[in-house]
Amino acid sequence: MNRLVPDRLRSFPQVAEHNWLIHDCMVGFLREAATQTQGRLVDIGCGRKPWRSIFEPHVSEYVGVDLGSSAQGTQDVDIIGSAYATGLPDGQADTVLCTEVLEHLEDPPAAIREMHRILSPGGIVVLTVPLFWHIHEAPRDFYRFTNFGLRYLFERAGFEVIEMRPLTGFIVTFGQLLVYYNRRFAKGRVLAGMFRLINWGIQHISRILGRFDKSTEFSCLYGLIARKQDDRVKLERG
Repeated sequence: MNRLVPDRLRSFPQVAEHNWLIHDCMVGFLREAATQTQGRLVDIGCGRKPWRSIFEPHVSEYVGVDLGSSAQGTQDVDIIGSAYATGLPDGQADTVLCTEVLEHLEDPPAAIREMHRILSPGGIVVLTVPLFWHIHEAPRDFYRFTNFGLRYLFERAGFEVIEMRPLTGFIVTFGQLLVYYNRRFAKGRVLAGMFRLINWGIQHISRILGRFDKSTEFSCLYGLIARKQDDRVKLERG
């Protein structure tokens, strides 16, 4: 049941009544990031390609890469591969999209090196990862990332970090996690109905108050945009 999801988010398949608040934050960041994308986009860990409608108007080709064993199925997957081995030739992508994937990988630096390998010089990565989030998709949930750790990993792999943005403050982080926590009590028709309304209220109030929350150290997620540096330009400058 998604009747309590705001209309603007109902077209995204992963958005539900209990998680629309955090997805609202992600959509805002991804819409802005999409304006910087072009050419061939490779969505690593694409699943059902939930963000395709945001990026397709800006790119010439949208290619989804995911495991053959993906829990979301392979009906929307164009290339069966992994974050470590996408199966694409060197320098054949202009944009890499990777949302909520890095925390599920045993070796994030190897995945970032693969992004760098498949990107053409000047190509960009658009990525989101959690800092504060509950354990999910267990047992394949390995890491959480600070902005400092993300910058280190991407710069070490040869990227220039263009933007690093905390996508929430404390109020939205707390509100969204409280909604997830409340779901354990929503048992039976009466309690389920009551908590649907409670959680709807928590998310709406958190969204309103979050506009005035300037904290950054409690961000639920980070959004990152990074560019593969052109070695030829670096040599010329040197």
